[in-house]
Amino acid sequence: MKMLIVGVGNADRGDDAAGILAARLLDALSLDDARIVEARGDAAALIALWDSAGAESVYLIDAMQSGSAPGTVRRFAAHEAPLPLLRIEGLTHGFGPVEAVELARALGMLPRRLIVFAIEGACFDAGAPVTPAVEEAAVRAAEIIRQECAPTHLP
Repeated sequence: MKMLIVGVGNADRGDDAAGILAARLLDALSLDDARIVEARGDAAALIALWDSAGAESVYLIDAMQSGSAPGTVRRFAAHEAPLPLLRIEGLTHGFGPVEAVELARALGMLPRRLIVFAIEGACFDAGAPVTPAVEEAAVRAAEIIRQECAPTHLP
């Protein structure tokens, strides 16, 4: 397996489902050499997941709250530099994805290539639907990842 794609979030908390939606869209495409999973975002579980996968590239997709417009998509090459001080949605994750990345960095356990996609959310209330801007952003993020996963784009 060359790629591990992890959609992080909670499908029952509004825009926190952004990462899961993007992962499900990618899963429907049956990408070659890719394993696509959904995760709640627990830091230890994420590190264990990408460590055991042995993938050349790991994509992590999650919701964020940074004050940007809902539906804003940001891409970070986490293997190259620390993540900025954004709040990748932590309401349901506790010690979550950002902490997982930085802990793995400190422990020398980062994947060779770790790309984080963060989608700005608006509403993270229990039982709330995903907002249209975030749903559209999940589609955009999935398309960007699909393009990056094309054989000509991988290292």
